[in-house]
Parts: sequence; structure tokens; C-alpha cells
Amino acid sequence: MAETERSVFKIFIRGSIEQVWREITKTDEPQACFFNMQLHTPGLKPGQSIQMRTKSNRFVGAVGEVLEFDPPHRYSHTFRFTQHDDPPCVVTYELKPVTNGVEFTMILDQMTKGTKTTKQMQQGGTWIIGTLKSVVETGRPSFGVRVLYRMLGWFEPLMSPKKTRVEYWPLENPDR
Repeated sequence: MAETERSVFKIFIRGSIEQVWREITKTDEPQACFFNMQLHTPGLKPGQSIQMRTKSNRFVGAVGEVLEFDPPHRYSHTFRFTQHDDPPCVVTYELKPVTNGVEFTMILDQMTKGTKTTKQMQQGGTWIIGTLKSVVETGRPSFGVRVLYRMLGWFEPLMSPKKTRVEYWPLENPDR
């Protein structure tokens, strides 16, 4: 069995638990804290499939399955980048109300040691929680993140591998 790694990212966010929960679970618009991708799912409940699609809806960046969904305190799902052939890992979000805000914890677990997925997840963790904090506290990502997202939008067709096109990643619904 391959050796796995675990990373924990924690941050204090000035805002309500409902605001933070909405940002990490919304399906009606792109999620700024998750690289401006939009969550697609037949339903946020255990066993349901999820996808993170680009803003254009032409590419799927990641897929997974909901493991736990306990609003507004805990949400857990498997996660696999569509551009890599690495095994899935588990992402868990824990929200705890504290004085004047929310303690937000993102746990990355069961990441196979030495994979591209592990490297990208560990590098992206601080970025994600920092952007989430900015979005909840100010209503938008930092200027630098907004510039990056604009550039990613312009270069999306060039930077997105063909194997990540939405037609190659059907959204499964086990309730059908």
C-alpha cells in the first residue's frame, strides 16, 4: 500500500458561519476560493458525485464524491484532479463558530506521497484558505487573485488538457 500524507490548514475568518458555508458549497456561481471554478453536483449529500468546472463550463478540473455533509459545520468529499492519474484523496472542511467569526479548517487526507496531486494540494491549501478569508471579509478576492483569474480565463483553452473537457467527465447520479 502506498504511503499517504495529511495536511491541515486553519484560519480565522471574520464573518458568519453561514457566509463561510455558502462560499464552500454554492453551486449557482463560481467559487472564488477554489480557483473560480463552479461546483456541479446532482445534490450535496453522501454518495453524490461532484465536479469542479471552469467558469466557461468547458473543462472539469476535479471530480469526487460527497462523503459527509453536515451543514454548516462539516463537509467532506473525495478529490481527484482530472489532469492527473493519481489516486483520489479526501478533503474535509470544518467550520466552528468563535467570537467575532469562524475558525475554518481544511484537512487534506490520504494524499499519496510523491504524487503531483499531493504537491499541488499542499501548495494550494494556503492560497485557498486565504482567498476564502478575503471573499468572506471583503466580498471579493485580493487584486492579485482577480488578475490571476482573468489570465486563467484568457488562457483556459491553451492550458487545459484535452482529457479535462467536460464531455469526458459525465456527472454521475447514483439516484437515477
